[in-house]
Formats: sequence, C-alpha cells, structure tokens
Amino acid sequence: MTSSSTRPLVDTFGRTVSYLRISVTDRCDFRCVYCMSEHMSFLPKKDLLTLEELDRVASAFVERGTTKLRITGGEPLVRRNVMSLFRALSRHLASGALKELTLTTNGSQLARYAAELADIGVRRVNVSLDTLDADTFKRITRWGDLGRVMEGLNAAKAAGLKVKINMVALQNANAHEIEPMLRFCHGEGHDLTLIETMPLGEIEEDRTDQYLPLSAVRAGLQERYTLTDLPDSTGGPARYVQVAETGGRIGFITPLTHNFCESCNRVRLNCTGTLYLCLGQDHAVDLREPLRASESNEALHAAIDRGMVIKPKGHDFVIERRGAGPAVSRHMSSTGG
Repeated sequence: MTSSSTRPLVDTFGRTVSYLRISVTDRCDFRCVYCMSEHMSFLPKKDLLTLEELDRVASAFVERGTTKLRITGGEPLVRRNVMSLFRALSRHLASGALKELTLTTNGSQLARYAAELADIGVRRVNVSLDTLDADTFKRITRWGDLGRVMEGLNAAKAAGLKVKINMVALQNANAHEIEPMLRFCHGEGHDLTLIETMPLGEIEEDRTDQYLPLSAVRAGLQERYTLTDLPDSTGGPARYVQVAETGGRIGFITPLTHNFCESCNRVRLNCTGTLYLCLGQDHAVDLREPLRASESNEALHAAIDRGMVIKPKGHDFVIERRGAGPAVSRHMSSTGG
C-alpha cells in the first residue's frame, strides 16, 4: 500500500499537481497600482511561517512528486535571510527530485543576489517590469526605482540567469510601450510575457480603466510582426509565440479573455501557511496548524490531500462593471504571484 507521503498529488479532475508557488512574505518595497493599495497593512512577523517551516512544507511537496518550486512574495528578496531557504531547497536539485527552483521578483534586490542565486542552482528568474520609462515606472510602482531594476537585470545576465520579463498590460498606462518592451527584451535575450490585470484585492483605482485584453494586443502585434504559435511550456499558464523578426518569444497570460484552468498543475502556499488551490477562488486549507502540531508530517500530508479534494475546476475572472469589487478580496501580494 502506497503511503500518503509518497503518493502523487492528483486532484479530483485528474490533474497532477507538480508545481508549488511559495510566498515567503506579503511585504514589498513597491506599491504597484494594479497590485496593492499605497497604504497597505502587512502581517505581523509572528504570523509568518519560519524559513525552516517553509522548507519543511516545500520538501513535503517534493516527496509527493512536485518538481518545480517558485519563490514569490510580495517581494521575496526583502525577506530577511531568504537566501538560507534557497540554499536549503537546493538539496532537492542536487538529488534530482526537483527539476527547477526559481523565483519571481520586482528586480529591486536582484543586483545584490543574482550571483548567489545562480551559484545555488537557480537557472532562471521572472522579473516584473511594466515600462522602460522612468517616470511611468514611478507612477505604476509608486515607490520603485527603474535604475535599480535595470542594474538587477544586468547582474542576472552576467550571472548566467535566464530572464523572463513579466509585463502587466494596462490600458491607460503602458499599452503604447508593449512594442518597445518587446524589442528591448528580445535584444537582451530575454523572453517577454504579457499579463492581463487580475481582479484581486481592493485598490484605489478602478480596474475597468486598467484592463487591456491581450487578444487586442496580439492582433495589433500581428499587423507588424510574424507570430507563430509554439507548443513551449514552462509549467505555467502562458501561451507562447515566436516572433520571426526578433527571434524571441512572447508569452500571453490571459486569465480573463481565455483562462488556463484545464491544464492547471499548480497550487500556492502563502507566507502564513495557507494553501490556496486556485488563484481566483477562495478554496484553501491551513497547513500551519498540522505543521506545528507535530514533528511528524503525517497530519501535514493529510491536509495536503484535503487540498487536492477541494481544488476547484477553475476560476471565472470578469472585469466588466465599473466600480465592481474584486473577484477575491485578498491581494496578489498576500497570495503569492
């Protein structure tokens, strides 16, 4: 009989969960207008899982067949001593149980950590970057410094890290910059992924003013570029195309115009130990209580199994009514990007 600690993670719709995204903090040194309020209330540090506890949960998932771990936030690199977690998790890379350890970052701390990340075994990073214009960058991020992010990108490239730029397409902020971003990314050897804004958490602005359907963006790009659909997958929701004129790739993440739930292979652990089974739904199980109740992982594995049972078939994001509330109340920064 197969024990729960080695049984693969398969939900009730037959989808194998092989990808865990781990939010190590809800804190961020930016305040991006589509992500969070400028005046956020963050969790007290005592509510967060310790780095050792995060390692224990991640390792339990690896035992169950998870082959990809992504460290997220907030901004993961602002968590004190976060590199000790990367170093601990790298043992699963060395054993061959884990195929990829990676992270999503805003790039503000990347110049400091890029070489160490590469040395640990991280091979690629996602960097959130919505504009190449310093003034627009300041407007979107409120607190960010574009120069520091560009230094981080240069450091990542020098360290041999593969970079993918994530750009949230915003109707009234950066729609005209998508093509320049494409040229910049492909000129630097970076992939570019475009993302539709998602209705997560209360923000000051109305998302109906921000929302730009990527179907329209793609149609516009096809007037100037030759786009060829690719079967490529990095374990996430992006659909990729090759751009003949630049030789680079563009990914499209379209949770509103075309969701990606039928092939969902991922779950998200937030920094307090709540396991979210869907980005756009509130289905969740608490892993902190069983984690702290015993040194044995038996109760932890049982809670993870409950998560597989309640993982929903999909989400149904809609942005169509001015002034409508978010699809879920939690912010992306508290869920894990």
